[in-house]
Amino acid sequence: MTGKRPDCSIVIRAYNEARHIGRLLEGIQQQSIDKVQIILVDSGSTDQTVQIARANGAEVVFIPPEEFTFGRSLNKGLAHARADLVVIASAHVYPVYPDWLEKLLAPFSNPLIGLAYGKQRGAPGTHFSESQVFQRWFPDEPQNPQDQPFCNNANAAIRRQLWEKRPYDESLAGLEDLDWAHWMLGQGYKLAYVPEAEIIHVHQERPRQVYNRYRREAMAFKRIFPQEQFHFWDFLRLFLSNASSDLWHAARQKQLGAHWQSIFWFRLAQFWGTYQGYRQSGPLTWQLRQTFYYPQGLRPAEQHGKETSTHPRIEPIQYNDTQKQG
Repeated sequence: MTGKRPDCSIVIRAYNEARHIGRLLEGIQQQSIDKVQIILVDSGSTDQTVQIARANGAEVVFIPPEEFTFGRSLNKGLAHARADLVVIASAHVYPVYPDWLEKLLAPFSNPLIGLAYGKQRGAPGTHFSESQVFQRWFPDEPQNPQDQPFCNNANAAIRRQLWEKRPYDESLAGLEDLDWAHWMLGQGYKLAYVPEAEIIHVHQERPRQVYNRYRREAMAFKRIFPQEQFHFWDFLRLFLSNASSDLWHAARQKQLGAHWQSIFWFRLAQFWGTYQGYRQSGPLTWQLRQTFYYPQGLRPAEQHGKETSTHPRIEPIQYNDTQKQG
């Protein structure tokens, strides 16, 4: 939309996301909050990403691929935002319910809330261990306020006025969201976790991509918390404990035969990448260590590929596309 101030701006970072971005944009159009400004920050897409975004009313901001970092891309998008509240979403997510934005922005009625983030779940094709990670990181219970800086910019919202005081760190290899939240808490503001603001996060990475993602994030964590460390013993212990937990859950769900191989390679890539990224760093804070690394425990969990509902009385969005996501 142009002219009047929108209720919120939505910044979407993208590179060759033509397969997924249409579903996100359709989900935005079906939200109960409809006065939104959509900003696509594109870092050199060679597919139809930009054309799809423009056809759905998005403003497009370009960033050269050689200049891309997650923080720089966000700063480019936020500089064009006209609303006081800015939602940040990955191009390969889509909302489950039509009140996604409404629920995500609700905590900002408290003037001390500077950041809110929502629940994430995997798509049908998501690796079993990735689904376990989502369940560990994004439980069904809300936290408002939350007393530690974990959050995730695949599904989050911030106050633009706080970003103006301190933009995202453009030099980090990742975890710019955690870094910004850590700063925000230091300024006396709070953050909120809102499970009702639920999205599906489409991830289908190969082993090398999983390794690189966790290595990059570990390098960033080391920059944010210079005293932290992750020893070889941590790699071995956490790989074994998380793989064992995943195998147990897969067996309970009668899916062990389909997923045991991906469980081993995913957890190996995750923690070997973390170990490589943390070399020569120092000990993780206990709360963040629990959040990032520890398995969810040996208790029954939701079925892989199925969703628990935090909205039992609200119908999910019925998407028009018939393409299988994942």
